[in-house]
Amino acid sequence: MARFEILNADMAPLGEGCVAGDMLFELGMMYSVGCDVPVDLVSAHKWFNLAAMKGNVEAIRLRREIADQMSDGEIAAAQRAARDWLRGSTETSAPAMAA
Repeated sequence: MARFEILNADMAPLGEGCVAGDMLFELGMMYSVGCDVPVDLVSAHKWFNLAAMKGNVEAIRLRREIADQMSDGEIAAAQRAARDWLRGSTETSAPAMAA
């Protein structure tokens, strides 16, 4: 099975521009229903959380809906994963400082 993760916000979607909320939302959908990947509510929550931050209103609703099926520990893990992804995207996309 394929596992699709966007590791660098500047490289997606399709190698151009910043990651759109719609692309992040689609990743959340993939993981929430098991489309081409195993169902993984932690990953789904992470992607819906990131999509919600980009202004996707449907992601807010679905993040809330799947959170009802998750333990507090799973929600915390999803939130950490979203923060880590954002941190990694910022570090990767930040221009190097001239010395």
